Amino acid sequence: MNWYNNESDGKLFAGVKKGIAMMNTLNKYFPADILEKYEIYSYYHAAEILSAAYPNEFHELIDALRNVDISIDDILEAGGNESAIPPKFKKVLFPKGWAETRVHGDLHIELTIRSGEEENRSFVLQDYVNGYNIDFFKNKIALDTEWNSKDQTFDRDLMAMRTYYEFNIISMGIIITRGTELKTFPKHYGLNKYGASTTWMGKLTYRLDSRRSGGCPILAIGITPRCIRGYQPDNLTSD
Repeated sequence: MNWYNNESDGKLFAGVKKGIAMMNTLNKYFPADILEKYEIYSYYHAAEILSAAYPNEFHELIDALRNVDISIDDILEAGGNESAIPPKFKKVLFPKGWAETRVHGDLHIELTIRSGEEENRSFVLQDYVNGYNIDFFKNKIALDTEWNSKDQTFDRDLMAMRTYYEFNIISMGIIITRGTELKTFPKHYGLNKYGASTTWMGKLTYRLDSRRSGGCPILAIGITPRCIRGYQPDNLTSD
């Protein structure tokens, strides 16, 4: 017998069960120190696929998450702009062969008309896949970083990854964004640009739960305060 007695409790219970199941899955693949520092969600068996089918890239990701050096000064100097975080990951991923990659493609259509005498026709849909840049790409793994963009940016990212997955360009996608604990920054930092309508984990998982990525496996990774050197919550600052 379930302990909940109304629809709201039922949804809460289902969410708790889902969270526990996902954490049990993540514990099989990610070291404890990574799970302590980052908020991680695996959709469509992304963690299993990455660790089993792409072990080199998986270990490179773990190494990058361990060694990326983000300080509160980096974020303050950037004024909350998107540019604060991607260069940090470039330093740890580019030397390992990950590269920014532009994807472009035309769709060639062949028609065979069988009304009387058979006739073949063909045409091309130009720019069917048009010019989207992947921040980091290696061996059919796409990785994007979204630090403080408008949350609609996730729609673009997920649609692109879905398309690339359906065309067998990628096997899965990884998105690194602000974790739930960094939905907003403490007031004493004066980072007013951060808010609920920008890219953070809640805006991403909402879209993933709604299947915006189609069937493309997605690993969602949230940066938490434990990843940022010098970060102080409001209750640890002096007046």
